[in-house]
Amino acid sequence: MAFIAEPRTKRTTARKPARPTKGTETRAALNMRIQPDLRNLIDRAAEVTGKNRTDFVLDAARQAAQTTLLDQVHVQLKPEAYAAFVQRLDAPPRPNEQLRKTMQTLPVWS
Repeated sequence: MAFIAEPRTKRTTARKPARPTKGTETRAALNMRIQPDLRNLIDRAAEVTGKNRTDFVLDAARQAAQTTLLDQVHVQLKPEAYAAFVQRLDAPPRPNEQLRKTMQTLPVWS
């Protein structure tokens, strides 16, 4: 079985990147300089979790970004509503059956 190359009909010097199809995404590079000992630490952690370095770093960065953004939520309340909110937070919980059961249940780590 021989391989026969098809002749080119049109000469091109650069190819356009393929458009992403449904369900795929394009990726962009993120370059950074890192100390070798930190890279080795990341590599060890990635190996333990069964991920490659890129996936491990991206997962960690995504989690940190989501946490950071969620911590930045700003809620504006009228002074009366804020006072009522703080009062409810400061008030002790009202006893109920579910609370009693929770308080009487031994933690799994004990």
